[in-house]
Amino acid sequence: MKVAFDTSVLAAAPRRRIGAHVYSRAPEPVYFPEAEEVPETNRHLELRTALYLILKRELARVATLGSDQFVYWDPTTSKKRLAPDAFVRLGVPHRTFRTWKTWLHGAPDLGVEIVSESDEGEPDWDEKLERYRASGIGEVVRFHPDDRERPIRVWDALDGDLVERAPDDPELHACEALGLWWTIVEDPSIGPMLRLARDREGHGLLPTPDEAEAKAREAEAKARAAEAKTREAEAKTRERNEQLEAELAALRAELAQAKGKRRTRRRSPG
Repeated sequence: MKVAFDTSVLAAAPRRRIGAHVYSRAPEPVYFPEAEEVPETNRHLELRTALYLILKRELARVATLGSDQFVYWDPTTSKKRLAPDAFVRLGVPHRTFRTWKTWLHGAPDLGVEIVSESDEGEPDWDEKLERYRASGIGEVVRFHPDDRERPIRVWDALDGDLVERAPDDPELHACEALGLWWTIVEDPSIGPMLRLARDREGHGLLPTPDEAEAKAREAEAKARAAEAKTREAEAKTRERNEQLEAELAALRAELAQAKGKRRTRRRSPG
């Protein structure tokens, strides 16, 4: 026999006060480390820093960016984590943060891994790729500066899986997350660098801060030179105008003098 439950009892009951009881132990919140000591080569540092600064300069107003910071995707454990060399979360202007927790901020739209000698102590790539799949990151780029055959490899999140683009994909180097193109630029000091461009051919490179500053100085110098030429031209024009006015005044004086002489001759007795 079913017994009817009086819901008015619930309505009359006081609200539950969490923490107002005696517990057998204190809660143990999960600790999420912010950093871990991992060796890093100087070249790897420069490559990832350059890419991060390029991304930040271009996207800071529309995206939050990270570099070598932990990305956590499971609130129950700190063991499930990644530390991409660069990652981007679109839709929120850039801000500083210690760690990235996907259950609070969403999964990054883009993650980039730059392979280096310091990765020897890291999990192998298949294991790392599985972590990327579990994290929900939408697009994963792996750059190996010493791999002359396949330096850039790209995976896209499809139906809960991460699927690598085929080597013969004509859109292999398209960065779908950002609407840009991956390209490689040879740097005289550190070798091949992973860069982004606005076009497939890689002509419209997104500049590094140093490049942008140099370009700004060059533009400023050209503007100053153009302004100096304009001032010089204006000065020459004024000088020419003044010369023409002086010549015109002299002609007018000669004409007036000539008219005066003609009047004098007319008035003199024949």
